[in-house]
Amino acid sequence: MVEWIVSVLLLIGGAFVLVGSIGLVKMPDFFMRLHGPTKATTLGMACLLTASMVFFSHTQAGLSMKEILISLFLLLTAPISAYMMIKSAIHHKVNSIKRTQGIDNIEDDV
Repeated sequence: MVEWIVSVLLLIGGAFVLVGSIGLVKMPDFFMRLHGPTKATTLGMACLLTASMVFFSHTQAGLSMKEILISLFLLLTAPISAYMMIKSAIHHKVNSIKRTQGIDNIEDDV
């Protein structure tokens, strides 16, 4: 049963990482490109690390602390780094498409 759980978590995690990577490449501007690595890839890595925790907890005695520390580090640094990149892009006035310019320019889209 543990093998099935690990396999399903690995497949789900791999699918999320793939979708996040495709989003990073295919999105039209910098602000949209950040959604791939910060949302989908973070969730995919959480599934992969959970699969690793389940596997090593089953094969070894005790809970695997390495994966918990990696998960905490990933979940803390991904939103902070995305926020800092967005602030830097706004400061440097990086071009964006009209749909991502914010709520202030909604009347321009109509």
